[in-house]
Amino acid sequence: MPEPTVGEATAGAVTTADATVGLAADYFRSYSVVGLLAVVGVLFVAVAFGAGRLLRPVVPTPEKLLTYECGVDPVGEGWAHTQVRYYVYAFLYVIFAVDSIFLFPWATVFADPGYGATTLVEMFIFLGFLAVGLLYAYKKGVLSWT
Repeated sequence: MPEPTVGEATAGAVTTADATVGLAADYFRSYSVVGLLAVVGVLFVAVAFGAGRLLRPVVPTPEKLLTYECGVDPVGEGWAHTQVRYYVYAFLYVIFAVDSIFLFPWATVFADPGYGATTLVEMFIFLGFLAVGLLYAYKKGVLSWT
């Protein structure tokens, strides 16, 4: 049996290297499509803003440069005190909104076979965290309207 020459031995290695390069090229080609789409999106937004800037009329008047808030002319200074308790109510709302967002997908997965016990335990842990937060808010007196 004749031994392979140097050219024949490297031919097999080149084929393996070519396959590796081909896989890498396919891998980066799929990302190049995503990159090209991102560039087209950024260009679309830039062209839209540029066209708006070129086509809009620019006639600054004192009325247009005046601060506008809900149709009421501004009176006094722009600094106003806001009570912190309104933020606490907003945080409590966010807690219950997240709770409802988590409950609906949980209810659909709970019905699937094999997920019942696991998802039930997870939901009770989640509701326990919410209950601790609600108890803390109650103890701090946040839930009493004054």
